[in-house]
Amino acid sequence: MHILILIVHIVVSLILIAVILLQAGRGGGLADMFGGGSQSILGTRASTFLTKATTVCAVLFLLTSLTLALMSAKQGRSLMEGAASRRAPVTTTKPVTPNPTTPPSAASTPAASSEAPSASAHAKTTTPTTTP
Repeated sequence: MHILILIVHIVVSLILIAVILLQAGRGGGLADMFGGGSQSILGTRASTFLTKATTVCAVLFLLTSLTLALMSAKQGRSLMEGAASRRAPVTTTKPVTPNPTTPPSAASTPAASSEAPSASAHAKTTTPTTTP
């Protein structure tokens, strides 16, 4: 039902635009573009027809607008609520804090002796010792 009223609303709005553009106003209109002067291409009866068509289209446009507004208010949801429910849930993580028992300087700098042996220690283990 909602889709049907929406389609009728779009068609009525397009017809309303066309009817308004065809009418001759103070400066003419789209109808005066093809002809000259103050006479309408469509004749004198066309102006009364266009006036009645404008009135009918305007009333239909207002009715479909109100109907669509009431139908969307009855549903009670917005487009943003629908988009939020389709997204993945947001998970929060705690920031990483250093261990309170270790001093900050020891926690942030790596120990040189534990990672790699020093050059002097390496030299002692690799050089063969000879005893006389």
